[in-house]
Amino acid sequence: MLKIVKTSLVIAASTFAFSNTAQASDINEALANICTIVQADDKSELRKKMRSVQSDYNMKLRDYYSGISCNGQSLIRTALTSNAVEVGTLLVKKMPSRDLAQPEADGKTLQAWIAEQGLQSSPISTELSERI
Repeated sequence: MLKIVKTSLVIAASTFAFSNTAQASDINEALANICTIVQADDKSELRKKMRSVQSDYNMKLRDYYSGISCNGQSLIRTALTSNAVEVGTLLVKKMPSRDLAQPEADGKTLQAWIAEQGLQSSPISTELSERI
């Protein structure tokens, strides 16, 4: 009887581990071209992508934002350097303001990075300043 219980637990645990791995790769596939969408300033396509990830995986932008890097930059930084105003302002509006004020992977906040790059005149920067 004890062997059956142990075997059942091992099978259940391995099945659960495999399903989490499969879901993680599915999410990666779903978000694969998000950098291209941001660089192309395709707001409607970004909305579709965000909606599908939310409905399929129950994840909002704040849940996967920090895990996405486009050539070493975050999505908002990519929008700023690509002059993708519509997508950049959408991203700023969708992110919680407390997350926008946090330092990113390089230890700099978005506002500090914008000032360093001289991008204060960008409409995305203006939207960010209003949100924080």
